[in-house]
Amino acid sequence: MAKKQKKNSGGTPATVALTEAGTAFTVHAYEHDPASPSYGEEAAEALGVSPGRVFKTLVADVDGELTVAVVPVAGQLDLKALASAVGGKRAAMADPAAAERTTGYVRGGISPLGQRKRLRTVLDASASEHATICVSAGRRGLEVELSPADLAALTSAVVAPIGRA
Repeated sequence: MAKKQKKNSGGTPATVALTEAGTAFTVHAYEHDPASPSYGEEAAEALGVSPGRVFKTLVADVDGELTVAVVPVAGQLDLKALASAVGGKRAAMADPAAAERTTGYVRGGISPLGQRKRLRTVLDASASEHATICVSAGRRGLEVELSPADLAALTSAVVAPIGRA
C-alpha cells in the first residue's frame, strides 16, 4: 500500500516516488531567491552543505536522446564524458523547454526522480565519495538528501566520471 503525502507536506513527484519505493530520505526546504544566479549554489549555501555534496540535474541531448546528468554544483558537466558514458558520440545541452516538457519539472527544479518520462540517467562518480548527497526534490527551494546508491538504484543510473571542476 502506497503512503499518501499530506497536501501541505510539500509532496512532489520526486518525494512521492521516494516514499513509494520505501527509500530513506530527508527533505530540506529553503527560501528560493529568484535573483540567485545559480540554483545549486544557492541550495548549498542555504542548507549549509558543501557544494560538492549538492548535485544539479541537467538534461542533455545525446545523439538525439534526452539524457539526465547529475553532477556536483561545484563543477560543470563534461559533455564528451556524458556521451561516452552512455555509448554515444555527441552530446549538447537540451532545449530548456524540451527538458521541462519531458521531465514535468521547471528549470532550476528538475529532479532526477519522479520525472514525467523516465530518462536515461548518469550520476557523476564523485557522488560515491559521500554518505548522502542532495538533489532537487522537484521544485526550486526544495532539496532531497539520500544516499548516492539509492539514487543510482531508483533512476537505474550509470555511474561515471562526467563532472569536471
